[in-house]
Amino acid sequence: MNKKAIIIALLVLMSMEAKAQTDSITVKNDSITWSKELEGVTVKAQRQFIKQEIDRIGYDVQADEESKTLTVLDLLRKVPMVAVDGEDNIKVKGNSNYKIYKNGHPDPSLTKNAKEILKSIPASMVKRIEVITDPGAREDAEGVDAILNIVMMDGRSFNGVTGGVNLSYSTLKAPSVSGNMTTQIGKAILSIDAGYNKMTEKSSTNIQDIERTYLTSGRTMKVHQEGSNPGHIFYADLGGSFDIDTLNLISASFGGYFYKLNVQGEGPLEMYDANKQILYSYNDHYWMPGYMHHSWNGRLDYEHKTHCKGEKLTFSYMLALTRQRTEQESSYTDIVGNPFYYTGYLVNSKENFTEHTFQTDYIRPLWTGHKIEIGGKYIDRRNNSHTLQDYYQWTQTPSFSTEFDHTTRVAAAYADYHLIAGKWSARTGLRYEYSYMSAHYPDGKSNDYNDHLNDWVPQASIKYQINDANSLKLNYSTSISRPGISYLNPAVIEGPERVDFGNDHLTSSHQQSLTLLYMFVSPRLTLQLAPMYKFFNGGIGDIRYIKNNKLYSTYDNIERLRRYQVEGYLQWKPFDYTTIVANGYVQHNSYRNLSLQLEKSAWDGFYYVSLTQQLPWKLRLTLSSYGQIGHEPYNVYSYSRSFYSYSAALQRSFLKEDRLTLRLFTYMPFRKYQRSASVTDQGDYTAFSENQYIGRRFQISLSYRFGKLKASVKKTETTIENDDVVGGISKGK
Repeated sequence: MNKKAIIIALLVLMSMEAKAQTDSITVKNDSITWSKELEGVTVKAQRQFIKQEIDRIGYDVQADEESKTLTVLDLLRKVPMVAVDGEDNIKVKGNSNYKIYKNGHPDPSLTKNAKEILKSIPASMVKRIEVITDPGAREDAEGVDAILNIVMMDGRSFNGVTGGVNLSYSTLKAPSVSGNMTTQIGKAILSIDAGYNKMTEKSSTNIQDIERTYLTSGRTMKVHQEGSNPGHIFYADLGGSFDIDTLNLISASFGGYFYKLNVQGEGPLEMYDANKQILYSYNDHYWMPGYMHHSWNGRLDYEHKTHCKGEKLTFSYMLALTRQRTEQESSYTDIVGNPFYYTGYLVNSKENFTEHTFQTDYIRPLWTGHKIEIGGKYIDRRNNSHTLQDYYQWTQTPSFSTEFDHTTRVAAAYADYHLIAGKWSARTGLRYEYSYMSAHYPDGKSNDYNDHLNDWVPQASIKYQINDANSLKLNYSTSISRPGISYLNPAVIEGPERVDFGNDHLTSSHQQSLTLLYMFVSPRLTLQLAPMYKFFNGGIGDIRYIKNNKLYSTYDNIERLRRYQVEGYLQWKPFDYTTIVANGYVQHNSYRNLSLQLEKSAWDGFYYVSLTQQLPWKLRLTLSSYGQIGHEPYNVYSYSRSFYSYSAALQRSFLKEDRLTLRLFTYMPFRKYQRSASVTDQGDYTAFSENQYIGRRFQISLSYRFGKLKASVKKTETTIENDDVVGGISKGK
């Protein structure tokens, strides 16, 4: 047997072992031509949704088939360290103190209106969602517990137009429509996305029952109210970038959110004495016919790269505006017992927020595995408000008004150092901030004041890649929170049963945390565990007390927190066409108010579990449930009770490249109302409050994408990030 025959025989045996079909084997001039057709090879593994870096955890939205029809708010329930409850309130790392970025830069208007806007943005427009768990010194002092970064779709560029349209409608008669489009003209890339979401009376129905007992007098108040807040929500964002040359890039964006709601409701109130005998009663009818809120922000970035790979210099400017107008009216009828001397009141409130930010950042690789980042920032933040309250048919105090201006100026400098050495990576940095805060009263009702603060903020992270599947990371971080105008505004809003006002002498507070994060990644299983300890003193907390049988509510720097928490995430593919996702946390919170000698501690947790099953005919079925376990304290007075919810969805894609996707969805089909409850068991009073809102609904969604352009508006790799404000025009509590 010659050499050629041996080679031919080996090839034939190999093809038989691979179960291939050989069409022909030709030997000519010592060369072999082998024509064959191999049977299909199936790789049975899942595309990984989760990616961990030294400072963040990323969720690959496009790897999730459900992203074609889900909203961003729906998809957030699957993101590690993010929890979304039944009322669409978002928590990141178990806390509502977070900020939202879009494409790596802050979006103040989105942060203030997160749950209203994110339920309108289709997930198909998003490339990935990042939880920036450990912001570096560049933004750490102005950071919060975490940053939620929504990265829109991008890719490689060539001329053309691409985009998508998304429509949905539910049995609550609440339509939603959104669209996006991107085009490239030479070196310029433009993009626009916009959306509209209608809130109907049915979709916004809420029922509230409150029972409150004053401990000193023994009085008990019972309230039942039914209301709704129909209205319209709009959002739009326009972005553009221009490549001057290979080393210079200019990018800009402008966008905002606008909504107008017709808040309305009514119900009876009854007050009983200690012997359960009725003292007085009346019917309260409230409405806010002109509740208007709009937020806008624009930015401009210039990035210059050098011929040294990785070296870049960035200059940025951002303008953020928020305007809120509130006209709230309450009228009282069926009055029995003459508890007060008026038949209603009207509150007109205007709150404005304006912020200018200038920032520069410089990144320089030193040598292999080493990099430094330095920069500076200046912020000019101005808040002003004007509140007018009129009482009907009360001659003793016909009206009063309050004007208030508050200014914060921050100058900061930072240095950050990055290291990569084999399986080890580390990041450490230090930031210095000087801040000036002042308050001015144009009406002269209070004395002006100002304050100067100096803060040093360290941070450090270290990560060890044990092997390809296992990694471990340890992080220490510090952040600062400053009060927004809703906490600062001293205007007194007084009704028959309660008095609310802000505290214009609030100061910033420091928060510190220590986190250990373990991650395991394999073809069929992704697992993450993150124990954390967080603490602060002098945090902004609620002050509640009873005076003359009225509830008074304000704020002060008196809250102390100690939190032990374990976050967990699981993505498991037990079978070829089955995927299970679990996300949640267990924590122990201990709040203490030293001045009032009050403390509240408890264990609680939050979970999200989903099962996705691929079915014949390209159908995809998803069953999910989420809820709270235990009693979660949110201050020294009160805690929230457990709840649960569930949903099911069936979707299918059509046309070439699955361009058209149809999704049928149902939420709590066997329960008409979703309920949440809170209990107050410390302080000057005890109370129980239960909220009900529409649970059961059925929804149909349709999404269509067009074009082939893979370009996106380029973003500079560093830009402005302001995250220090809590309690802005929208408190987010």
